[in-house]
Amino acid sequence: MPAPTYSLRPAPARKPSLDGSMQQLRNAQTVNMSAELFEKLFLARNDTAYSQPPTQWAEDDLKSIRSQGAPTGDWRKGLGNPTPIALVGIVVAMTPLSCNLMGLLGAGGNGAAGVATYYFFGGLLLILSSLLEFLLGNTFPSVVFAAYGAFFFSFAGTLTPSFAAFASYAPAGAEPAAGLATQGFNASFGWILIWMAVLSMMFFICSLRTNVVLVAIFFSLIGVFGTLGGAYFLLAANFDRNGATAETLVKAGGVCGFVASMVAWWFLLSTLLETVDFPVRLPLGDLSGWMMSGSARRTGMV
Repeated sequence: MPAPTYSLRPAPARKPSLDGSMQQLRNAQTVNMSAELFEKLFLARNDTAYSQPPTQWAEDDLKSIRSQGAPTGDWRKGLGNPTPIALVGIVVAMTPLSCNLMGLLGAGGNGAAGVATYYFFGGLLLILSSLLEFLLGNTFPSVVFAAYGAFFFSFAGTLTPSFAAFASYAPAGAEPAAGLATQGFNASFGWILIWMAVLSMMFFICSLRTNVVLVAIFFSLIGVFGTLGGAYFLLAANFDRNGATAETLVKAGGVCGFVASMVAWWFLLSTLLETVDFPVRLPLGDLSGWMMSGSARRTGMV
Protein backbone atom coordinates (compact mmCIF):
# COMPACT_ATOMS: atom_id res chain seq x y z
CA MET A 1 0.00 0.00 0.00
CA PRO A 2 1.52 3.34 -0.98
CA ALA A 3 2.27 5.76 1.86
CA PRO A 4 -0.13 8.69 2.22
CA THR A 5 1.08 12.06 1.01
CA TYR A 6 0.41 15.38 2.70
CA SER A 7 0.32 18.74 1.02
CA LEU A 8 1.79 21.79 2.71
CA ARG A 9 -0.50 24.16 0.78
CA PRO A 10 -3.20 25.69 2.95
CA ALA A 11 -6.70 24.53 2.21
CA PRO A 12 -8.86 27.16 0.51
CA ALA A 13 -10.89 29.22 2.97
CA ARG A 14 -14.62 28.47 3.00
CA LYS A 15 -16.79 31.44 2.17
CA PRO A 16 -19.64 31.99 4.59
CA SER A 17 -22.93 30.90 3.13
CA LEU A 18 -25.74 33.47 3.33
CA ASP A 19 -28.29 30.66 3.17
CA GLY A 20 -26.56 28.89 6.03
CA SER A 21 -26.58 32.07 8.16
CA MET A 22 -30.26 32.63 7.52
CA GLN A 23 -30.95 28.99 8.34
CA GLN A 24 -29.18 29.44 11.67
CA LEU A 25 -31.31 32.51 12.35
CA ARG A 26 -34.46 30.57 11.53
CA ASN A 27 -33.42 27.73 13.85
CA ALA A 28 -32.60 30.09 16.71
CA GLN A 29 -35.06 29.85 19.59
CA THR A 30 -34.23 33.26 21.03
CA VAL A 31 -32.92 36.47 19.54
CA ASN A 32 -31.06 38.87 21.81
CA MET A 33 -31.82 42.54 21.31
CA SER A 34 -31.38 45.73 23.29
CA ALA A 35 -34.22 47.39 25.16
CA GLU A 36 -34.12 50.32 22.75
CA LEU A 37 -34.55 48.04 19.73
CA PHE A 38 -37.43 46.18 21.37
CA GLU A 39 -39.18 49.47 22.15
CA LYS A 40 -38.82 50.60 18.55
CA LEU A 41 -40.34 47.36 17.32
CA PHE A 42 -43.18 47.53 19.82
CA LEU A 43 -44.11 51.15 19.15
CA ALA A 44 -43.45 51.12 15.41
CA ARG A 45 -45.78 53.29 13.30
CA ASN A 46 -46.98 52.06 9.91
CA ASP A 47 -44.67 49.03 10.06
CA THR A 48 -41.60 51.24 9.67
CA ALA A 49 -39.67 48.99 12.04
CA TYR A 50 -40.37 46.02 9.78
CA SER A 51 -40.20 47.67 6.38
CA GLN A 52 -36.80 49.14 7.23
CA PRO A 53 -35.34 46.88 9.94
CA PRO A 54 -32.11 47.85 11.69
CA THR A 55 -30.54 44.57 10.48
CA GLN A 56 -30.99 42.91 7.12
CA TRP A 57 -33.55 40.30 8.06
CA ALA A 58 -35.04 38.10 5.38
CA GLU A 59 -38.72 38.55 4.58
CA ASP A 60 -39.50 35.02 5.78
CA ASP A 61 -38.05 35.84 9.19
CA LEU A 62 -40.11 39.04 9.39
CA LYS A 63 -43.27 37.09 8.59
CA SER A 64 -42.35 34.62 11.31
CA ILE A 65 -41.98 37.46 13.82
CA ARG A 66 -45.36 38.89 12.86
CA SER A 67 -47.02 35.48 13.17
CA GLN A 68 -45.73 35.19 16.74
CA GLY A 69 -47.78 38.20 17.81
CA ALA A 70 -45.36 41.06 17.36
CA PRO A 71 -47.16 44.38 16.90
CA THR A 72 -47.36 45.75 13.38
CA GLY A 73 -48.04 49.42 14.12
CA ASP A 74 -49.61 52.02 16.38
CA TRP A 75 -53.22 51.03 17.15
CA ARG A 76 -54.14 54.71 17.45
CA LYS A 77 -53.65 55.12 13.71
CA GLY A 78 -56.89 53.21 13.21
CA LEU A 79 -58.92 55.81 15.14
CA GLY A 80 -60.57 58.79 13.49
CA ASN A 81 -60.40 62.43 14.49
CA PRO A 82 -62.86 63.05 17.37
CA THR A 83 -62.64 66.85 17.17
CA PRO A 84 -65.52 67.25 14.66
CA ILE A 85 -67.77 65.25 16.99
CA ALA A 86 -67.10 67.70 19.80
CA LEU A 87 -67.60 70.68 17.50
CA VAL A 88 -70.98 69.32 16.38
CA GLY A 89 -71.99 69.08 20.02
CA ILE A 90 -70.85 72.64 20.71
CA VAL A 91 -72.51 74.34 17.76
CA VAL A 92 -75.83 72.48 17.98
CA ALA A 93 -76.14 73.09 21.72
CA MET A 94 -74.69 76.58 21.97
CA THR A 95 -76.05 78.33 18.89
CA PRO A 96 -79.75 77.89 19.82
CA LEU A 97 -78.93 78.75 23.44
CA SER A 98 -77.28 81.99 22.34
CA CYS A 99 -80.31 82.92 20.24
CA ASN A 100 -82.47 82.10 23.24
CA LEU A 101 -80.47 84.35 25.55
CA MET A 102 -80.69 87.19 23.02
CA GLY A 103 -84.46 86.74 22.84
CA LEU A 104 -84.53 86.42 19.05
CA LEU A 105 -88.03 85.99 17.57
CA GLY A 106 -89.58 85.70 21.01
CA ALA A 107 -87.25 83.02 22.40
CA GLY A 108 -86.70 83.01 26.16
CA GLY A 109 -86.87 81.00 29.34
CA ASN A 110 -83.09 80.80 29.83
CA GLY A 111 -82.88 77.98 27.28
CA ALA A 112 -85.23 75.59 29.06
CA ALA A 113 -86.65 74.38 25.73
CA GLY A 114 -83.27 72.92 24.77
CA VAL A 115 -82.65 70.73 27.82
CA ALA A 116 -82.43 67.55 25.74
CA THR A 117 -80.01 69.27 23.36
CA TYR A 118 -77.73 70.19 26.26
CA TYR A 119 -77.76 66.59 27.48
CA PHE A 120 -77.10 64.78 24.22
CA PHE A 121 -75.23 67.29 22.07
CA GLY A 122 -73.50 69.57 24.55
CA GLY A 123 -72.89 66.94 27.20
CA LEU A 124 -72.70 63.49 25.66
CA LEU A 125 -70.80 64.33 22.47
CA LEU A 126 -68.26 66.48 24.29
CA ILE A 127 -67.56 63.89 26.98
CA LEU A 128 -67.25 61.16 24.35
CA SER A 129 -64.84 63.30 22.34
CA SER A 130 -62.85 64.05 25.47
CA LEU A 131 -62.30 60.34 26.12
CA LEU A 132 -61.26 59.74 22.52
CA GLU A 133 -58.84 62.67 22.58
CA PHE A 134 -57.40 61.26 25.80
CA LEU A 135 -56.78 57.90 24.11
CA LEU A 136 -55.05 59.68 21.26
CA GLY A 137 -52.78 61.49 23.72
CA ASN A 138 -54.21 64.96 23.04
CA THR A 139 -54.34 66.36 26.55
CA PHE A 140 -55.44 69.95 25.92
CA PRO A 141 -58.52 69.21 23.75
CA SER A 142 -59.40 66.35 26.08
CA VAL A 143 -59.50 68.69 29.08
CA VAL A 144 -61.40 71.40 27.16
CA PHE A 145 -64.09 69.03 25.89
CA ALA A 146 -64.47 67.40 29.30
CA ALA A 147 -64.87 70.77 31.03
CA TYR A 148 -67.54 72.16 28.73
CA GLY A 149 -69.26 68.81 28.37
CA ALA A 150 -69.59 68.60 32.14
CA PHE A 151 -70.93 72.16 32.19
CA PHE A 152 -73.63 71.35 29.64
CA PHE A 153 -74.63 68.31 31.68
CA SER A 154 -74.75 70.48 34.82
CA PHE A 155 -76.72 73.23 33.09
CA ALA A 156 -79.23 70.71 31.76
CA GLY A 157 -79.55 69.17 35.20
CA THR A 158 -80.24 72.58 36.73
CA LEU A 159 -83.11 73.08 34.28
CA THR A 160 -84.50 69.58 34.90
CA PRO A 161 -87.25 69.74 37.57
CA SER A 162 -86.45 66.27 38.93
CA PHE A 163 -83.02 67.51 40.03
CA ALA A 164 -84.78 70.08 42.26
CA ALA A 165 -81.94 72.55 41.72
CA PHE A 166 -84.20 75.60 42.09
CA ALA A 167 -87.09 73.91 43.88
CA SER A 168 -84.85 73.44 46.92
CA TYR A 169 -84.74 77.24 47.33
CA ALA A 170 -88.48 77.77 47.00
CA PRO A 171 -90.26 78.98 50.17
CA ALA A 172 -92.34 76.42 52.01
CA GLY A 173 -95.68 75.88 50.32
CA ALA A 174 -94.69 77.81 47.18
CA GLU A 175 -94.31 76.50 43.65
CA PRO A 176 -90.89 75.02 42.77
CA ALA A 177 -90.34 77.78 40.19
CA ALA A 178 -90.41 80.33 43.01
CA GLY A 179 -86.88 79.25 43.86
CA LEU A 180 -85.63 80.93 40.69
CA ALA A 181 -86.29 84.35 42.23
CA THR A 182 -84.51 83.68 45.53
CA GLN A 183 -81.20 85.18 46.52
CA GLY A 184 -79.71 81.82 47.41
CA PHE A 185 -80.29 80.22 44.02
CA ASN A 186 -79.13 83.19 41.94
CA ALA A 187 -76.00 83.81 43.98
CA SER A 188 -75.09 80.11 43.98
CA PHE A 189 -75.58 79.72 40.24
CA GLY A 190 -73.72 82.97 39.63
CA TRP A 191 -70.62 81.55 41.30
CA ILE A 192 -70.68 78.55 38.98
CA LEU A 193 -70.66 80.86 35.97
CA ILE A 194 -67.89 83.06 37.36
CA TRP A 195 -65.56 80.14 37.93
CA MET A 196 -66.36 78.82 34.46
CA ALA A 197 -65.19 82.23 33.22
CA VAL A 198 -61.93 81.74 35.15
CA LEU A 199 -61.49 78.30 33.60
CA SER A 200 -62.16 79.76 30.14
CA MET A 201 -59.49 82.37 30.85
CA MET A 202 -56.99 79.58 31.50
CA PHE A 203 -57.97 77.90 28.23
CA PHE A 204 -57.62 81.24 26.47
CA ILE A 205 -54.05 81.65 27.71
CA CYS A 206 -53.14 78.14 26.58
CA SER A 207 -54.77 78.69 23.17
CA LEU A 208 -52.27 81.44 22.37
CA ARG A 209 -49.99 78.61 21.25
CA THR A 210 -52.60 77.05 18.91
CA ASN A 211 -54.61 79.12 16.42
CA VAL A 212 -56.72 82.25 16.07
CA VAL A 213 -59.98 80.29 15.97
CA LEU A 214 -59.51 78.81 19.44
CA VAL A 215 -58.36 82.16 20.79
CA ALA A 216 -61.58 83.78 19.54
CA ILE A 217 -63.76 81.00 20.93
CA PHE A 218 -62.28 81.07 24.42
CA PHE A 219 -62.24 84.87 24.53
CA SER A 220 -65.94 84.91 23.63
CA LEU A 221 -66.70 82.27 26.26
CA ILE A 222 -65.07 84.45 28.90
CA GLY A 223 -67.61 87.11 27.94
CA VAL A 224 -70.46 84.58 28.06
CA PHE A 225 -69.78 83.31 31.56
CA GLY A 226 -68.69 86.69 32.90
CA THR A 227 -71.81 88.58 31.81
CA LEU A 228 -74.18 85.79 32.83
CA GLY A 229 -72.50 85.49 36.21
CA GLY A 230 -72.88 89.24 36.72
CA ALA A 231 -76.56 89.01 35.77
CA TYR A 232 -77.25 86.36 38.38
CA PHE A 233 -75.39 88.32 41.05
CA LEU A 234 -77.56 91.34 40.27
CA LEU A 235 -80.68 89.20 40.62
CA ALA A 236 -79.37 87.86 43.91
CA ALA A 237 -78.85 91.41 45.22
CA ASN A 238 -82.35 92.61 44.32
CA PHE A 239 -84.44 90.52 41.97
CA ASP A 240 -87.08 93.16 41.25
CA ARG A 241 -84.95 96.31 41.07
CA ASN A 242 -82.09 94.81 39.04
CA GLY A 243 -84.23 92.76 36.69
CA ALA A 244 -83.86 95.09 33.68
CA THR A 245 -80.09 95.42 34.06
CA ALA A 246 -79.72 91.68 34.49
CA GLU A 247 -81.73 91.10 31.32
CA THR A 248 -79.35 93.37 29.42
CA LEU A 249 -76.37 91.38 30.69
CA VAL A 250 -78.07 88.14 29.69
CA LYS A 251 -78.50 89.46 26.14
CA ALA A 252 -74.85 90.52 26.10
CA GLY A 253 -73.92 86.99 27.13
CA GLY A 254 -76.04 85.69 24.28
CA VAL A 255 -74.18 87.90 21.83
CA CYS A 256 -70.82 86.60 23.06
CA GLY A 257 -72.12 83.06 22.80
CA PHE A 258 -73.33 83.68 19.27
CA VAL A 259 -69.89 84.94 18.26
CA ALA A 260 -68.26 81.85 19.78
CA SER A 261 -70.78 79.65 17.97
CA MET A 262 -70.11 81.21 14.58
CA VAL A 263 -66.37 80.76 15.01
CA ALA A 264 -66.99 77.15 16.07
CA TRP A 265 -69.08 76.61 12.91
CA TRP A 266 -66.08 77.82 10.88
CA PHE A 267 -63.81 75.46 12.80
CA LEU A 268 -66.20 72.56 12.19
CA LEU A 269 -66.40 73.20 8.45
CA SER A 270 -62.62 73.51 8.20
CA THR A 271 -62.16 70.20 10.01
CA LEU A 272 -64.76 68.37 7.92
CA LEU A 273 -63.24 69.63 4.67
CA GLU A 274 -59.89 68.30 5.79
CA THR A 275 -61.29 64.87 6.65
CA VAL A 276 -62.57 64.36 3.09
CA ASP A 277 -59.40 65.85 1.54
CA PHE A 278 -61.37 68.70 0.01
CA PRO A 279 -59.29 70.83 -2.37
CA VAL A 280 -60.24 74.03 -0.53
CA ARG A 281 -59.03 74.60 3.03
CA LEU A 282 -60.39 77.16 5.47
CA PRO A 283 -57.58 78.89 7.40
CA LEU A 284 -57.54 78.66 11.18
CA GLY A 285 -54.76 81.17 11.79
CA ASP A 286 -51.87 79.07 13.05
CA LEU A 287 -50.12 80.62 16.06
CA SER A 288 -47.62 77.86 16.81
CA GLY A 289 -44.74 79.97 15.51
CA TRP A 290 -45.87 83.19 17.18
CA MET A 291 -44.61 82.20 20.62
CA MET A 292 -41.52 80.11 21.36
CA SER A 293 -42.41 76.78 22.90
CA GLY A 294 -41.18 75.80 26.33
CA SER A 295 -39.11 72.91 24.97
CA ALA A 296 -37.46 75.17 22.38
CA ARG A 297 -36.71 77.77 25.04
CA ARG A 298 -35.13 75.15 27.30
CA THR A 299 -33.11 73.76 24.40
CA GLY A 300 -31.83 77.23 23.57
CA MET A 301 -30.70 77.78 27.14
CA VAL A 302 -28.58 74.65 27.18
